[in-house]
Amino acid sequence: MSKTIMTVDDSASVRQMVSLTLKDAGYSVIEACDGKDALAKLTDPVDMIVTDLNMPNMDGIEFIRNVRAKAQYKFVPIVMLTTESQADKKEQGKAAGATGWIVKPFKPDQLLAVARKLLR
Repeated sequence: MSKTIMTVDDSASVRQMVSLTLKDAGYSVIEACDGKDALAKLTDPVDMIVTDLNMPNMDGIEFIRNVRAKAQYKFVPIVMLTTESQADKKEQGKAAGATGWIVKPFKPDQLLAVARKLLR
């Protein structure tokens, strides 16, 4: 059975690129346009979450805090995929419960390497 990865980004083109990259590698993908949308779609177990930081309605940090508050998602790997690379932003992400951080623009191979590593 393939692993399921949720991608959360307010940019349709980024969501599409992440989704295609992951689907081509054999993963199932659930797409969400922001943190609120993602929380609403988190009805079934997912194996990993890839989320943007800066989004309307609910940003990535708040989304991660909400996900981590749910027992069934406490240990699900969450990777921030964002243009932000400042140390303080990374620290906020880590404090909220982010597992990893990829800076946009990303290379598909980089995303797949992280997914493979976290989904062993």
